[in-house]
Amino acid sequence: MGNQVFPTKGNLISTKKSLELARVGFELLDKKRNILVRELMILIDHANKIQEEIDACYGKAYLALQKANMTLGICQELSSTTPIDDTLKLSYRSVMGVEIPIVSIKKSEMNNIPFGVMFTNSNLDKTYRLFLEVKQKTAKLSEAENSVYRLAKSIKKTQKRANALKNVIIPRFEKTVKFINDVLDEKDREDFSRLKVIKKKG
Repeated sequence: MGNQVFPTKGNLISTKKSLELARVGFELLDKKRNILVRELMILIDHANKIQEEIDACYGKAYLALQKANMTLGICQELSSTTPIDDTLKLSYRSVMGVEIPIVSIKKSEMNNIPFGVMFTNSNLDKTYRLFLEVKQKTAKLSEAENSVYRLAKSIKKTQKRANALKNVIIPRFEKTVKFINDVLDEKDREDFSRLKVIKKKG
């Protein structure tokens, strides 16, 4: 690129401005990448913690279900009274331009057991509440995992742009600035030598 740019002071000023902009762009992208990586690591830890909680909660929930089945018989009929869930709500927050999902469930659902208490017992109530807890934690896990995916994708894209600036664009501008400076310096030396010769002749 260097020898394709006409070596004038105007082009030197313009290229220096472009170089400065490229350096600022790289710094901003590097900061963005660092912030996204930090957020990613927090979310990965959060997702791992939720996964452990879900595993423990599933264990308790299935144990409670076994007890309910033993005391009430198979609870298939009772399970059909559970309504279709429409309490999941999805919204978003932005982290450095990356849209991160926020999944929420209405808390009031925890207290609304859909089956009658006359033909059930506390084992089934406990089973219901534990599986609701599993559902809530699963929603939070899906939120965390989806966020991790989006952040990882954005980090990769940001890193690619930062690398392009650092390894291609900035060196290219630096090479162009050096080329123009060298040509202009050589021209100044030639002009100076020419003036000296003219003075001697005068």
